[in-house]
Amino acid sequence: MIKKFYPDLIADNVKKIDLNYLLENNIKGLILDIDNTLVPDYVEEAGDDIIKWVDKVKKMGFKVCIVSNATQKRVLKFNEKLGVDAISRASKPGKKSFLRAIKIMGIKAEETAVIGDQIFTDIYGGNKLNMFTILVKPIATKEFILVRIKRLAEKFVLAKHAKSNQKRT
Repeated sequence: MIKKFYPDLIADNVKKIDLNYLLENNIKGLILDIDNTLVPDYVEEAGDDIIKWVDKVKKMGFKVCIVSNATQKRVLKFNEKLGVDAISRASKPGKKSFLRAIKIMGIKAEETAVIGDQIFTDIYGGNKLNMFTILVKPIATKEFILVRIKRLAEKFVLAKHAKSNQKRT
């Protein structure tokens, strides 16, 4: 049962993800979280490093869709410079927004990688639909109290996961 929370891959940050590995494994689209995945939650706009990374991803042929639990205002502001498809108030880990994202991108669930910093929203949500899931380390250490509580449970899951032979980057 706990395996439904295991990511397929763990990376220090999005820029350390082996994109060629994803292509080799028939991944055609990326679902991206914003807060603590691409930028700290207090940063309103995508910085040059993330803009360059998303441009690289798109040039490699990946389709991209932001799926965030944040407000529409937050997601629209962040996405101004990226100009990718985006879904706000996603209610992750619910399936609805993930399914909407793959429909927007025109791909299948098994051709999609979900990239996020939280096991109980991003990873679990993607795993429920048999998507490839990638856990990145949270960027900021200061987080809302509810997120900090979830991080304690995540430590337990990650300790169990560490015993398995998952690919790390």
